[in-house]
Amino acid sequence: MKRIQLVLFSLAIFSLVISPGSCTKKQANAGSEPAAAAAKPSDADAVKRGEYLVSVVGSCNDCHTPWKMGEHGPEPDMTRMLSGSPEGMVLKAPKLEMPWMAAGAATMTAWAGPWGISYTHNLTPDSTGLGKWDETTFKLALRSGKHIGNGRPIMPPMPWQTIGKMTDDDLHAVWMYLRSIPPVKNTPPEYQPPVGAPTAMSGHK
Repeated sequence: MKRIQLVLFSLAIFSLVISPGSCTKKQANAGSEPAAAAAKPSDADAVKRGEYLVSVVGSCNDCHTPWKMGEHGPEPDMTRMLSGSPEGMVLKAPKLEMPWMAAGAATMTAWAGPWGISYTHNLTPDSTGLGKWDETTFKLALRSGKHIGNGRPIMPPMPWQTIGKMTDDDLHAVWMYLRSIPPVKNTPPEYQPPVGAPTAMSGHK
C-alpha cells in the first residue's frame, strides 16, 4: 500500500514539473504565429501605403492629373485622376528666351524646354496607361530612367532620379495603388524632340 502511495505521489510531482513547461512552450508558440503573420503586409496595406506615397510624398497629381479651373482657382480634375496629358492636346514648340526656360500647358500635364516637349503618361490601369505593363517593367523604368524600362530617356520634369531610389517595398506599394485606381481611357500625345534632334525618340513621358 505504501509503495502504491509513493508511486502516485511521484507521478503527481512529475506532472507538476512537466506541465508548466509544456504549457509555457505552447503559449510561446501560439503567440509567435500571429506575430509572424502580422509582420507580413497585406495587399490592402500596400495599397494604402501606395496612396500616401503617390498623393502626398510624390505629389504625382501635380503633373499626371489634368488641371481645371475650379471655384477657387486652378485645381486637379480628379474625374481624370492620373490619366496624363489629354489626348489630342498637342503643344506648339514655344520660343524659349533663355537657354533652360521651361513652359507648361494650361492643364499642367505637358512641358516644353531644351529637351523638347514631354507629355505626362497615363498612370491608370487602362490599356492606354499602365494596363499593359507589369510590376517589373514599372520598377525598371523608374530605376533606369528609360521609357518602358528599355526605351528612350524619360524626360523632365519627371523626377525618376529620386523616385527610383525608393525601396522595393515602396515601389511595390505605389504599383499596387496605381493598379487599384479607376481606369481612364486616354492616350497622351507622343513626346516631341527638339527641332533638329533625331526623330527616332518617341513614346510618352
